[in-house]
Amino acid sequence: MPKPNSKCSFCGRSSVDVRMLIAGLGNGAFICDECAEQANTIVKENLKFQQSQDVKFEKIPKPIEIKKFLDLYVIGQENAKKTLSVAVYNHYKRLTQNIEDDVEIEKSNIIMVGATGTGKTLLAKTVARLLEVPFAIVDATVLTEAGYVGEDIESILTRLLQAADYDVEKAQRGIVFIDEIDKIARKGDNPSITRDVSGEGVQQGLLKLLEGSIVNVPPQGGRKHPDQKMIAVDTKNILFICGGAFDGIEQRIAHRLNTKVMGYAASKLQSTVDMNNLMQYITPKDLKSFGLIPEIIGRLPLLCYLEQLDRNALRSILTEPKNSIIRQYIKMFKMDNVDLTFNEDVLDYIVDTAIEFKLGARGLRSIVESIMLDIMFETPSTKKKNVVITLEYAKERLKNTNWDRMREA
Repeated sequence: MPKPNSKCSFCGRSSVDVRMLIAGLGNGAFICDECAEQANTIVKENLKFQQSQDVKFEKIPKPIEIKKFLDLYVIGQENAKKTLSVAVYNHYKRLTQNIEDDVEIEKSNIIMVGATGTGKTLLAKTVARLLEVPFAIVDATVLTEAGYVGEDIESILTRLLQAADYDVEKAQRGIVFIDEIDKIARKGDNPSITRDVSGEGVQQGLLKLLEGSIVNVPPQGGRKHPDQKMIAVDTKNILFICGGAFDGIEQRIAHRLNTKVMGYAASKLQSTVDMNNLMQYITPKDLKSFGLIPEIIGRLPLLCYLEQLDRNALRSILTEPKNSIIRQYIKMFKMDNVDLTFNEDVLDYIVDTAIEFKLGARGLRSIVESIMLDIMFETPSTKKKNVVITLEYAKERLKNTNWDRMREA
């Protein structure tokens, strides 16, 4: 028990000025409760900093291991999965490199191109489950130039900071997935009296982030809290993955392939071109003609494509992945102690409907949701223990929804 005239050895306050004094082991030293709390905070911050500086290279999954993990959740897209696996692995190696000579490994940002519903965002979300670095997914459609309605470019790093619990050192080795990158394409080559504040202007703003620079980031978003203290973030070691549908880029690819040569050589070239999968021939030149500025393309050196999903791939997506749509609905019904079963011809009907409306994998859930709505509404209030979805029921449900009207149109 400290004496009444005892003082804290750190701040000098007496026992009457603090809530508690903790005595040392017979050395006459004391520490008050407030200094103890502050010391605990300092120790935690230093330990966190040391851990953020120490990236264990042995724990890094190899590219083959990363791809095997992606195979559990994503059907097909072998080219994109290989590219993503190698890029993530190399990103880890960059974080652990020792710059002892003149060779410094530079990052290779990625751009993934594929039609809607082919799995770009799913790939990003799936690889985020495996990583031990902060991962943030942002949407490019809301970005505008500074001073205009929308979000500033720096809001991308705000999301990454939030994913890293505002640990700057941790965030500076993170990965950012920028979705809908095609929506900020330049609106046209002709000069206009109005500014392209959500197109080329955003691309210009992204340059400093992709290349690597120190950016002042508002931790709570820039425009709603203008007086907040900025946080300096170095983007040199942040890996950026961009994804976009680039709707209509196949026509640009076809035009480039058809006009490259003339005469006999042209017919010979056309005979070797797979017109059903033009996306595999995409080049940076096609991205430029679509509306991305050359500076942005140069900072996204890894270009990979996602193939259009065929019927077999859509059928597999419906049932095979660990978190497949059908398994999710079966689990939801299981929580109400109900066994849900889909007939095989129902699954084929769902896939055929998605192909008919060209919705890709994303449309599968919409179709299943339309079929299951009434069953999900009624079953929890009944005593049913088994529910079987038949083809007749599925057709009847879609007939009474907008899907059937869309077919007639």
